[in-house]
Amino acid sequence: MLRIEFTGDQKKSLKIWSITRMLRIGFTGTRHGMTDDQKKEFKKLITSKEFEEFHHGMCEGSDEQAHHIIETDKPEVKRTGHPPKYTGSMVDVPCHVLMKPADYLTRNHNIVDTTDILIATPDIKEKTSSGTWSTIRYARKKEKKIYIIHKNGRITIE
Repeated sequence: MLRIEFTGDQKKSLKIWSITRMLRIGFTGTRHGMTDDQKKEFKKLITSKEFEEFHHGMCEGSDEQAHHIIETDKPEVKRTGHPPKYTGSMVDVPCHVLMKPADYLTRNHNIVDTTDILIATPDIKEKTSSGTWSTIRYARKKEKKIYIIHKNGRITIE
């Protein structure tokens, strides 16, 4: 969504004052859920940002928790779900937009590709067999801004 604001008499002059596109935030996290410290810092982070879309992978644990926090604390934000093709860990949460189901890797790449910022809540230090860390590595490759909220609530910004 573009927001265009005009100054002066719009009939006489169409001088554009500013054009801004609101942020789209992507989210990735562990199926084990966020720690209390991660939830606290996630809430602080999302309330400090102006954004219009929130994208997540629709899995149990952190995705579901983040979805409900957004639903409660930022109800005006459009929630976009990227469901996994394999539904064993999927949760049924109300989204404004549902993307086409995809395998986990493709789905995670789609979340990064359709957003401006990634917020991640991993439950372990970086390792190669983690879907959360794989998504973070892909966001790095795509040069996205990343907020990693560690288990103790410490935030690393890349």
